[in-house]
Amino acid sequence: MIRSSSAAKLDPVRRRALRRALCISLAAFVLTTAGTAGAGLAEPPPRALTPPTSIISPQRAGVGPVPIAMLFKTANSYSAVWGDRGSIIYNSDQGGRMNLWLQLANGPARLLLPSEERELFPRVTPDGKWVIYQSDHGGGEIYDLYVAPATGGTPRNLTMTDDVNETMPVPSPDSRLVAYSSRVKTAAATDLGVADLKTGAKRLLTHEADGVMMWTPIAFSPDGRSLIANRTNIGQTHGAVYRVDLASGAATRLTAEETNAYNVAGDLSSDGRSVSVTLESPGGDRQAAILDAVSGKLTVIRPDRWEQKAGRFSPDGKTLLFASNVDGRDVIYAYDLKRKSVKLLPLPVGVNTDYYADLPVFSSDGRKILFPHSAGDIPLEYWIYDTMSHVSRRATHMASLEPDRLPKTQVVHYASADGTVVSGVLWVPYNLKRDGHAAGVIYPHGGPTGQTKDSFDQTPAALASRGYMVLAPNPRGSTGYGRAFLEANRNDLGGGDLQDEVAGLQFLVATGYVDPAHVGVTGGSYGGFMTMMAISKTPSLWAAAVDEFGIVNWESMFNRAAPPLREYIVSLIGDPEHNKAVYTKTSPLTFLSQETAPLLVLQGENDIRVPKEESEQIVAFLRARGRTVDVHYYPEEGHGFSKREDQIDALTRTVDWFDRFLKPVASSGN
Repeated sequence: MIRSSSAAKLDPVRRRALRRALCISLAAFVLTTAGTAGAGLAEPPPRALTPPTSIISPQRAGVGPVPIAMLFKTANSYSAVWGDRGSIIYNSDQGGRMNLWLQLANGPARLLLPSEERELFPRVTPDGKWVIYQSDHGGGEIYDLYVAPATGGTPRNLTMTDDVNETMPVPSPDSRLVAYSSRVKTAAATDLGVADLKTGAKRLLTHEADGVMMWTPIAFSPDGRSLIANRTNIGQTHGAVYRVDLASGAATRLTAEETNAYNVAGDLSSDGRSVSVTLESPGGDRQAAILDAVSGKLTVIRPDRWEQKAGRFSPDGKTLLFASNVDGRDVIYAYDLKRKSVKLLPLPVGVNTDYYADLPVFSSDGRKILFPHSAGDIPLEYWIYDTMSHVSRRATHMASLEPDRLPKTQVVHYASADGTVVSGVLWVPYNLKRDGHAAGVIYPHGGPTGQTKDSFDQTPAALASRGYMVLAPNPRGSTGYGRAFLEANRNDLGGGDLQDEVAGLQFLVATGYVDPAHVGVTGGSYGGFMTMMAISKTPSLWAAAVDEFGIVNWESMFNRAAPPLREYIVSLIGDPEHNKAVYTKTSPLTFLSQETAPLLVLQGENDIRVPKEESEQIVAFLRARGRTVDVHYYPEEGHGFSKREDQIDALTRTVDWFDRFLKPVASSGN
């Protein structure tokens, strides 16, 4: 039976009952959830609570739903590098596939390497002749390294291994070699490999014996005889910086032991003396620092309670860029190593770092800085900052969508049931009336060790332009707010972090715009898990849900997961043999019989992170009980949808589902 939840059919008594249910659920959470901060660790940076009634829906004539296809006249991208003569090589799905593109310094962009498969993490050799990148098949996440002329041409598979995952290429100073991370498909540990770009001959430099450790190359020494590399655990809670000799493979640790500290390198200066390092303070705050590669001395640059990342050096080694993640927005600094002074770069407000923390980056002459820029209502583009004029300009034109049609975003703060302060990104539609009749959507992020930043996202943009108020919380377990907050959901997945999501629902209702009977929830990966946990543990609060490749059963998830993901799961909830009770209490399947919200499930058939079987369990369980559930599987897609037609289809289905069950009158969603 399909349940109707339109406002027209809800009387005031029913609406008041739902408000009471929301308050009762929050109170119950205070008594039943764990998730306390780690002893001796600092609390997240203080943030003033946002009064819900301070949220204003702007009034503007002539705006309406942005067509979903138009929202994808934008692009996703994960990395970019400087090419020859001021050009930029970047990966982008602006042509419908995640391929490499070339943006000329004074000309148009063109597709560099057409492929049906995704092409990621481009690196240009120092001589400017070659581009190296990683590519997999059908979203299967077993990557090979490819090399192609930097001006375009036929790519060559450099590694050609079906059972080894090769990623994160770093070319040598003489453009002869490439270092990379190497992982056997059946193993969790990652080693360092090196390959000859001309002959393809390859060998391993390390032979990791600890099954939870990963090696990642950062930079060759100036003489090309050694590598600066990181050795970190899969849970990313500790690590150290090493120098690895190319001839012998001998590894010399340059920072503290991995077992009690988190230290990771970001770059090596041109003279080989200084290493940029992100370290963790005793209080659990990640900070940018400089490591003297000779003496081993570590110097924190600018102590800050916000999470920092050390970045790239200028070509002359005199300046270091680093970023501070201030509540989901990036602030970029330049540090003068000689004067020991810090300067704030006047970049536009929003997200100005890339997925791999490799941008911003200096041009070869040191006069320009390449950086990505995005905000909630501004699609991603690559920009260039001129260090002489201090002016930024847009370098790429991946989007043809006018930002003024998009609802604006703001970062808000609210108190969870136990008093924990939670940050979230809020999308507010135009032209709402403060009469408590609007629909709302909670949009949990993946991870859980992730963060929703104030950047462009087609899902909330589509929903908010159709009148939905959308909140993307950063609950306990999120990055960006210190170690204590990051670890506050360990062994408690779907407990305290769900409490934070539910408090976000309460915040939406308290604005006066949203009807508690018309709130949905959707997310992907861990956001899909949170979606399933929400509708299973707090079923009375949700009128509809869309789960994208979410976990429902941690035991089956563990049994089918690739080895690295198994180790990550262990870092979150222990191993299933000794922690079976935790696996049970943190699995939505345990509570799924209580679910009542109409549910749409979307899943890639080749997903190796959250296998298709998780979605199949959900659908079979609910159909056997006569619940409202629908499912769509995407062939040749992995964890997340990379093909443009599938992205449009998935968002269209999501919007149509919410229009059907959350709004009194369905809109077309096209």
